Amino acid sequence: MEKKYSAVALGLFDGVHLGHRAVLKAAAVQKQQGLVPCAFTFPSESAAKKGTGGFIYGDSEKADILTEECGIERIYSPPFADICGMEGAEFAEEILRGELNAAFVCCGNDFRFGKGASCGTAELRSFGERLGFRVETVEDVLCGGERVSSTLIRRLLAEGDTERANTLLGSPYTIMKTVSRGAQLGRTIGFPTANQLFDAGQLVPRYGVYASLTVIDGKSYLSMTDIGMKPTVDYGGAPLAETYIHGFSGDLYGSPLRVSLLRFIRPEMKFSSLDELKAQIDRDVQSALNIL
Repeated sequence: MEKKYSAVALGLFDGVHLGHRAVLKAAAVQKQQGLVPCAFTFPSESAAKKGTGGFIYGDSEKADILTEECGIERIYSPPFADICGMEGAEFAEEILRGELNAAFVCCGNDFRFGKGASCGTAELRSFGERLGFRVETVEDVLCGGERVSSTLIRRLLAEGDTERANTLLGSPYTIMKTVSRGAQLGRTIGFPTANQLFDAGQLVPRYGVYASLTVIDGKSYLSMTDIGMKPTVDYGGAPLAETYIHGFSGDLYGSPLRVSLLRFIRPEMKFSSLDELKAQIDRDVQSALNIL
């Protein structure tokens, strides 16, 4: 069977923000011309290596957004080590034309490729003319006069400014992780929580309490999420998100869960007793419900 031609969006796509979505949309609309919308990207750990505070979304989370929200039907994400030594012409011939059968390629104005990032959009157009694919560059997206970028969004999340980060992302920042078993302390004080661990190398939003929205089996629940290291109880683990889901009861252990952070409520605190902790959680839940 003949391999279908594709429309390929190029980029790391960490966070899949509004700027990335503009590039991805340029590829997705080519489906109307009979092309398969594809994304060429790299594993999320490639963003962590840049020393910018870690990647925003893990590979499975990024893939979910690319396919569910951006209309991408195929994702090609080879290890960075397999590609970084390729010259620009080799990348165009072997990956874009050979592996992906590209008839259309799109990217941002600042996209670089080839060994030592030696090639840019001018070289990409030249390769496209020779190999038979059309190239489109997409302008930067501005919000409030500022260029939308993963670096800016990382800073906003680290500061707890989820409202602005969510605007730039194009959809709420969402923790999409499997629920892990914790100390089950919340059950003893009337606030059972679902625990989700962040990936190694992943950016962790500002420690503290957030108003959130949790989706279970397609139904949305108002919730409150605490991100941090459990300063009141010796957890001894990595940073995690603990979410109390208002109006839900059931066993979620081992299940994937989507928790969207909507607004920061307060920074992380340490309490002298469980009674003091319970009283504060009562106030936090009410604050979250009022916000939502």
